Amino acid sequence: MYAIHATALAILACLVITSQSSAAEGNPARGQRVFGACAACHSLQPDQNMTGPSLAGLWDRKAGTLESFSRYSSALKSANVVWNEKTLDDWITDPQQVVPGNQMTFPGVKDAKQRADLLAFLKQATQPGSQIAQQGAPMGGMGGMMGGGQAPNLKKLDASDRVQEITYCKDTYVVTTANGDTHKFWERNLRLKTDASSDGPEKNAPALVAAGMMGDRADVIFAEPGEISAFITVKCG
Repeated sequence: MYAIHATALAILACLVITSQSSAAEGNPARGQRVFGACAACHSLQPDQNMTGPSLAGLWDRKAGTLESFSRYSSALKSANVVWNEKTLDDWITDPQQVVPGNQMTFPGVKDAKQRADLLAFLKQATQPGSQIAQQGAPMGGMGGMMGGGQAPNLKKLDASDRVQEITYCKDTYVVTTANGDTHKFWERNLRLKTDASSDGPEKNAPALVAAGMMGDRADVIFAEPGEISAFITVKCG
Protein backbone atom coordinates (compact mmCIF):
# COMPACT_ATOMS: atom_id res chain seq x y z
CA MET A 1 0.00 0.00 0.00
CA TYR A 2 2.81 2.38 0.89
CA ALA A 3 4.51 1.68 -2.44
CA ILE A 4 1.28 2.39 -4.38
CA HIS A 5 0.77 5.61 -2.44
CA ALA A 6 4.35 6.70 -3.07
CA THR A 7 4.03 5.93 -6.77
CA ALA A 8 0.82 7.94 -7.01
CA LEU A 9 2.47 10.90 -5.32
CA ALA A 10 5.42 10.69 -7.69
CA ILE A 11 3.11 10.66 -10.72
CA LEU A 12 1.15 13.61 -9.34
CA ALA A 13 4.35 15.55 -8.68
CA CYS A 14 5.56 14.82 -12.21
CA LEU A 15 2.27 16.10 -13.69
CA VAL A 16 2.43 19.28 -11.62
CA ILE A 17 6.05 19.95 -12.61
CA THR A 18 5.26 19.30 -16.28
CA SER A 19 2.25 21.61 -16.12
CA GLN A 20 4.28 24.36 -14.47
CA SER A 21 7.07 23.94 -17.03
CA SER A 22 4.61 24.22 -19.92
CA ALA A 23 3.09 27.36 -18.42
CA ALA A 24 6.54 28.87 -17.85
CA GLU A 25 7.59 28.16 -21.44
CA GLY A 26 4.52 29.85 -22.86
CA ASN A 27 2.85 29.55 -26.24
CA PRO A 28 4.21 31.87 -28.98
CA ALA A 29 1.01 31.70 -31.04
CA ARG A 30 -1.09 32.87 -28.13
CA GLY A 31 1.63 35.37 -27.25
CA GLN A 32 1.40 36.92 -30.69
CA ARG A 33 -2.22 37.77 -29.98
CA VAL A 34 -1.27 39.27 -26.62
CA PHE A 35 1.37 41.37 -28.41
CA GLY A 36 -1.44 43.04 -30.36
CA ALA A 37 -1.90 45.39 -27.41
CA CYS A 38 1.83 46.26 -27.47
CA ALA A 39 1.92 46.88 -31.23
CA ALA A 40 0.26 50.27 -30.80
CA CYS A 41 3.56 51.57 -29.39
CA HIS A 42 6.30 49.11 -30.33
CA SER A 43 7.55 47.80 -33.68
CA LEU A 44 9.42 44.55 -34.22
CA GLN A 45 11.37 46.01 -37.15
CA PRO A 46 15.00 47.07 -36.44
CA ASP A 47 15.26 50.79 -35.57
CA GLN A 48 11.64 51.42 -36.59
CA ASN A 49 10.68 53.37 -33.49
CA MET A 50 7.17 54.49 -32.62
CA THR A 51 5.88 55.87 -29.33
CA GLY A 52 8.30 53.43 -27.74
CA PRO A 53 11.55 51.94 -29.04
CA SER A 54 11.78 49.08 -31.50
CA LEU A 55 11.85 45.70 -29.78
CA ALA A 56 14.10 44.10 -32.42
CA GLY A 57 17.20 42.66 -30.76
CA LEU A 58 15.68 43.22 -27.31
CA TRP A 59 17.07 40.12 -25.63
CA ASP A 60 20.24 40.79 -23.58
CA ARG A 61 20.10 44.52 -24.42
CA LYS A 62 20.62 46.99 -21.59
CA ALA A 63 17.54 49.11 -20.93
CA GLY A 64 17.60 52.61 -22.40
CA THR A 65 20.45 52.00 -24.85
CA LEU A 66 18.91 51.68 -28.34
CA GLU A 67 20.85 54.39 -30.19
CA SER A 68 18.15 55.15 -32.74
CA PHE A 69 15.59 55.95 -30.02
CA SER A 70 15.92 59.41 -28.47
CA ARG A 71 12.95 59.58 -26.09
CA TYR A 72 14.08 57.41 -23.19
CA SER A 73 13.28 58.78 -19.74
CA SER A 74 16.17 59.61 -17.43
CA ALA A 75 14.97 56.84 -15.13
CA LEU A 76 15.26 54.19 -17.83
CA LYS A 77 18.60 55.44 -19.15
CA SER A 78 20.11 55.25 -15.68
CA ALA A 79 18.56 51.88 -14.79
CA ASN A 80 20.95 48.97 -14.49
CA VAL A 81 18.60 46.51 -16.17
CA VAL A 82 19.40 43.98 -18.91
CA TRP A 83 16.42 42.48 -20.69
CA ASN A 84 15.97 38.74 -20.26
CA GLU A 85 13.14 36.37 -19.26
CA LYS A 86 13.23 37.45 -15.60
CA THR A 87 13.55 41.21 -16.05
CA LEU A 88 11.01 41.32 -18.89
CA ASP A 89 8.53 39.27 -16.88
CA ASP A 90 8.91 41.71 -13.98
CA TRP A 91 8.64 44.70 -16.36
CA ILE A 92 5.53 43.41 -18.09
CA THR A 93 3.97 42.74 -14.68
CA ASP A 94 4.57 46.28 -13.40
CA PRO A 95 6.95 48.67 -15.22
CA GLN A 96 6.94 51.21 -12.38
CA GLN A 97 8.00 48.58 -9.88
CA VAL A 98 11.05 47.67 -11.98
CA VAL A 99 12.08 51.23 -12.92
CA PRO A 100 10.29 53.85 -10.81
CA GLY A 101 9.67 57.10 -12.66
CA ASN A 102 9.80 55.65 -16.18
CA GLN A 103 7.39 57.13 -18.74
CA MET A 104 5.77 53.95 -20.02
CA THR A 105 2.00 54.44 -19.61
CA PHE A 106 1.20 50.75 -19.24
CA PRO A 107 -0.42 49.21 -16.13
CA GLY A 108 1.09 45.78 -16.70
CA VAL A 109 -0.17 42.27 -17.44
CA LYS A 110 -1.13 40.55 -14.19
CA ASP A 111 -1.96 37.14 -15.67
CA ALA A 112 1.16 34.93 -15.44
CA LYS A 113 0.05 32.69 -18.32
CA GLN A 114 -0.43 35.65 -20.66
CA ARG A 115 3.00 36.98 -19.70
CA ALA A 116 4.58 33.59 -20.38
CA ASP A 117 2.91 33.45 -23.79
CA LEU A 118 3.97 37.01 -24.62
CA LEU A 119 7.59 36.34 -23.61
CA ALA A 120 7.65 33.15 -25.69
CA PHE A 121 6.50 35.17 -28.70
CA LEU A 122 8.91 38.05 -28.07
CA LYS A 123 11.89 35.73 -27.69
CA GLN A 124 11.26 34.46 -31.22
CA ALA A 125 10.05 37.68 -32.85
CA THR A 126 12.86 39.94 -31.62
CA GLN A 127 15.69 37.76 -32.92
CA PRO A 128 17.65 39.06 -35.96
CA GLY A 129 16.03 37.93 -39.22
CA SER A 130 12.85 36.76 -37.52
CA GLN A 131 10.16 35.79 -40.02
CA ILE A 132 7.51 36.72 -37.47
CA ALA A 133 8.77 40.30 -37.34
CA GLN A 134 8.78 40.54 -41.14
CA GLN A 135 5.18 39.30 -41.31
CA GLY A 136 4.06 41.75 -38.63
CA ALA A 137 1.86 41.25 -35.61
CA PRO A 138 -1.91 41.61 -35.32
CA MET A 139 -3.39 44.68 -33.70
CA GLY A 140 -5.43 44.35 -30.55
CA GLY A 141 -6.68 46.23 -27.54
CA MET A 142 -7.23 49.99 -27.58
CA GLY A 143 -4.40 50.51 -30.05
CA GLY A 144 -6.31 48.71 -32.75
CA MET A 145 -9.45 50.78 -32.15
CA MET A 146 -7.73 54.13 -31.94
CA GLY A 147 -5.61 53.87 -35.03
CA GLY A 148 -2.32 52.99 -33.34
CA GLY A 149 0.13 50.33 -34.38
CA GLN A 150 2.22 50.01 -37.50
CA ALA A 151 2.39 53.40 -39.24
CA PRO A 152 1.30 53.36 -42.91
CA ASN A 153 3.80 54.21 -45.61
CA LEU A 154 2.99 57.72 -46.83
CA LYS A 155 5.42 58.00 -49.75
CA LYS A 156 2.82 57.11 -52.36
CA LEU A 157 -0.60 58.60 -51.75
CA ASP A 158 -3.89 58.41 -53.57
CA ALA A 159 -5.26 61.80 -54.59
CA SER A 160 -7.93 61.43 -51.90
CA ASP A 161 -5.21 61.23 -49.22
CA ARG A 162 -2.80 63.91 -50.50
CA VAL A 163 -3.42 67.36 -48.99
CA GLN A 164 -3.61 70.22 -51.47
CA GLU A 165 -4.63 73.07 -49.16
CA ILE A 166 -5.65 73.81 -45.57
CA THR A 167 -7.70 76.87 -44.63
CA TYR A 168 -8.64 78.04 -41.15
CA CYS A 169 -11.61 80.15 -40.04
CA LYS A 170 -12.68 80.74 -36.43
CA ASP A 171 -12.63 77.22 -34.97
CA THR A 172 -12.63 75.19 -38.19
CA TYR A 173 -10.00 73.73 -40.49
CA VAL A 174 -10.98 72.87 -44.06
CA VAL A 175 -8.67 70.35 -45.70
CA THR A 176 -8.78 70.05 -49.48
CA THR A 177 -7.26 66.94 -51.02
CA ALA A 178 -5.78 66.50 -54.49
CA ASN A 179 -8.99 64.97 -55.85
CA GLY A 180 -10.92 68.13 -54.97
CA ASP A 181 -12.72 66.81 -51.89
CA THR A 182 -13.03 69.06 -48.82
CA HIS A 183 -13.13 67.91 -45.21
CA LYS A 184 -14.12 70.14 -42.29
CA PHE A 185 -12.71 69.57 -38.80
CA TRP A 186 -13.19 71.30 -35.47
CA GLU A 187 -9.74 72.69 -34.65
CA ARG A 188 -9.22 70.33 -31.70
CA ASN A 189 -10.00 67.32 -33.86
CA LEU A 190 -7.30 67.95 -36.48
CA ARG A 191 -3.75 67.15 -35.45
CA LEU A 192 -0.77 68.47 -37.39
CA LYS A 193 2.18 66.08 -37.26
CA THR A 194 5.55 65.40 -38.90
CA ASP A 195 7.17 62.15 -39.98
CA ALA A 196 10.78 62.33 -41.16
CA SER A 197 11.17 58.55 -41.32
CA SER A 198 11.43 56.45 -44.47
CA ASP A 199 7.67 55.91 -44.22
CA GLY A 200 6.87 59.63 -44.01
CA PRO A 201 5.36 61.67 -46.86
CA GLU A 202 7.34 63.30 -49.62
CA LYS A 203 8.20 66.97 -49.13
CA ASN A 204 5.30 69.31 -49.90
CA ALA A 205 2.91 66.38 -50.19
CA PRO A 206 1.35 66.04 -46.72
CA ALA A 207 -0.97 63.14 -46.04
CA LEU A 208 -4.48 63.17 -44.58
CA VAL A 209 -4.88 60.16 -42.28
CA ALA A 210 -8.14 59.25 -40.56
CA ALA A 211 -8.06 58.94 -36.77
CA GLY A 212 -10.53 58.00 -34.06
CA MET A 213 -13.64 55.88 -34.44
CA MET A 214 -16.32 58.40 -35.45
CA GLY A 215 -14.82 59.85 -38.64
CA ASP A 216 -14.65 63.32 -37.11
CA ARG A 217 -10.90 63.32 -36.41
CA ALA A 218 -7.82 63.19 -38.60
CA ASP A 219 -4.09 63.78 -38.77
CA VAL A 220 -2.29 65.82 -41.40
CA ILE A 221 1.26 64.52 -41.57
CA PHE A 222 4.02 66.66 -43.07
CA ALA A 223 7.57 65.77 -44.07
CA GLU A 224 9.06 68.51 -41.86
CA PRO A 225 7.86 71.29 -39.48
CA GLY A 226 8.59 74.14 -41.91
CA GLU A 227 5.82 72.97 -44.25
CA ILE A 228 3.02 73.39 -41.73
CA SER A 229 2.54 77.16 -41.78
CA ALA A 230 2.99 77.29 -45.56
CA PHE A 231 0.00 75.00 -46.04
CA ILE A 232 -2.39 76.83 -43.73
CA THR A 233 -4.22 79.94 -44.90
CA VAL A 234 -6.57 81.97 -42.73
CA LYS A 235 -9.65 82.38 -44.94
CA CYS A 236 -13.34 82.71 -44.14
CA GLY A 237 -16.21 82.55 -46.58
